[in-house]
This record gives sequence, C-alpha cells and structure tokens, in this order.
Amino acid sequence: MEAFDRNKPFNHLPLLPPGTPLENDPQVLKKLVTASRALATVNSNVLRLPNPLMLVNTIGLQEAKTSTAIENIFTTEAELYKAISDTTKEEVANAATKEVLKYREALWNGYNQLQLANEINLELLITIFQKIKNTNAGIRPTQAQVVIKRGDSEFRPGEVVYTPPRGEQLLLTLLNNLNEYLNDDVKDTTDPLIKMCVAHYQFEAIHPFQDGNGRTGRIMNLLYLINKGLLARPVLYLSKYIIQNKEDYYYRLGAVTSRGEWIPWVLYMLDAIEKTSMLTNSLINEIVQQMSATLEHGKAKIKWYDKEVNEAIFSQPYCRFKAISTIMQTTSRTTVTKYMSELEKAKILTPKRDGKEVFYVNDDLVRILEG
Repeated sequence: MEAFDRNKPFNHLPLLPPGTPLENDPQVLKKLVTASRALATVNSNVLRLPNPLMLVNTIGLQEAKTSTAIENIFTTEAELYKAISDTTKEEVANAATKEVLKYREALWNGYNQLQLANEINLELLITIFQKIKNTNAGIRPTQAQVVIKRGDSEFRPGEVVYTPPRGEQLLLTLLNNLNEYLNDDVKDTTDPLIKMCVAHYQFEAIHPFQDGNGRTGRIMNLLYLINKGLLARPVLYLSKYIIQNKEDYYYRLGAVTSRGEWIPWVLYMLDAIEKTSMLTNSLINEIVQQMSATLEHGKAKIKWYDKEVNEAIFSQPYCRFKAISTIMQTTSRTTVTKYMSELEKAKILTPKRDGKEVFYVNDDLVRILEG
C-alpha cells in the first residue's frame, strides 16, 4: 500500500473487495452470528407495528435526528414533533429542524426509489444526497478542494485529518466499483452484513459529494440491508450507536485508510448493528405494549375509543386540533373540542400551548422515544 499522506488527495484508494479475507477471521465470524441474529429479530418485530406512518414519525424520526447530530446539527425533540404534526408548518421550522426533516425525506424517498431500482446505484445515491442538501448538484467537481478537518471542540481543531480522492472520473470509477461490490453476489459472495461494513467505509473514503456524505452513507447502509432482505423497513437506529461511540468511529475509519486495518472496523460496525438491533427491538416492544395498554384504557374510559383512533394517536408524538378532526372524521369544532376534552380527561393526550397554537401530546410515546 502506498504511504498515506492526509494532506494529499487519497487517489490510490484501493478498489473493492478488500485484500484482507474478512470472513476467515474468528472474531468477525463470531460477531457476525450475533449481529445477524439480532437483526433478524428486528426484521420480524417491525411488522408488529400497524402502519408505516408510525415508523416514519417515531423510530425513523429518531434516526434522522441522531444522524444529523453526528454532523453537529442539533435540534430538540419538541421542535421536531411540532414540525411533523402538520406538514404545512415544516417550512417555518428552525434551520436545524429542517435539516432533520430533509434527512427523513431523503431516507423515505430513497426507500421508495429502491423498490423500483432493486439495487444500490449511482442515481439512487445522488438522489439521496440532493434531498439531504436540497440541491441539484451531483458528484463534486475536480477543482473542489475538499478536505476533512477536526472539529472546533476537538484536540488540534482545524487540522486536516483526511483529503479524499479528486477527479470526477476517478470518483465515478470508485463509485461504480462500490456499487458492483454491493450488487454482484455471484462475483463476490461475502456476507451482506460484512459488505455493508466495508461499503460504508469505502463510501466515506470516496467522499463523493461536497457535503452530506455522512448522512448519505448512513442511509445507504439501511437501504442496502433492505435490498438484501435483512430489514423490512429503514428503521435500524445505527446513528445512536455511532454518536455514542463517535471517537472510535472516526479512529477506526482512519485506521483502515492509513494502515489497512479492516478487521477492527468491521467488528465495530457489526457491534453497531447488534447493539442497534437490540435498541430498536426494545423501542418497538415498548411502543406495541403501550399501544395495547392505552387501547384497553381508552375503551374503558371513552365509549367511542377504538383501535383505529388508538393507532392514529400513536402515529406521531404531537398532533394538532386539525389532525384530531381528521381522525374523528368531523369538521365540527364543538364536537372535536368535546372529543379532545375526553382524551385529556382520560390522560391519553395532554394539551401543550406554544404561542397561539395548542399541540396535543402523547406523553407515553414521547417517554418511550426519549428514554
């Protein structure tokens, strides 16, 4: 391997597959078994939730929030919940909240596009990036002097830690190689989970876009697992593990680049899949159990309360008066006010005033998501 110089474009980034025989390593094999088992449990557990909207506005939203936090873009749960409670209000959300909502849109847009393409390809990756950054730009141009620097809060802030490859044709060659590695299971029979780990490093090392590469790469992870039938919906909460182990994440990435240390990186990512699967399973179980308890309580306290209303109330943490009107299929403000009063009295929803607006909060769902 040519000597690595962080101040020079890494134009000699090796093509995939890696030269290291990853599946022959005993530690990797052991971790692969436990990670695969945990992921399989998530895949069956996801189907217990009654509708996809619930995933978009609960687990999927948490993934979007944490993924953007890795890029030092922070917002609060309350701001997010208020924004998604009425899509017409998203345009007035603060800048950080808008970034999270764009991530969520990119995730689900990519999911829908994958159903048509049935593979990870360049068009899909560019679309994800464009949604995240709200841009029409594509692969970064040759003249773009992109470098990766330490953050302001880190030791030696502003220091260059990595200079990605430069040259549009080189980037296209590397991306085409990456896509072939992911999609051709005849030419390369490596287990899909190991391929995902390898591909995530490779995408971040290529760094094909001016910005938004981290978020695009994390969405690529989820879509690849879906494409291989290992995940039914894009709800694996990988970003929480990464942000909790952020120093290790960047250290392991750098070790592959500078020293070709693939095995510690793969072990890190497989552990992320295993621990994240356990977390996601816990969230799903708690949501399903709480839905059941709330349905039983609601039916005992309110004569019109039923399964459909219960599912709607659990589709997002905050809802507005208009949403309740839609759920109850009535335009009468008097009737809706009566319904809201009964839901409040039963402690199923709690009113929360924000200026002139009132939001109705599912405190039990918020507790689970923020726990």
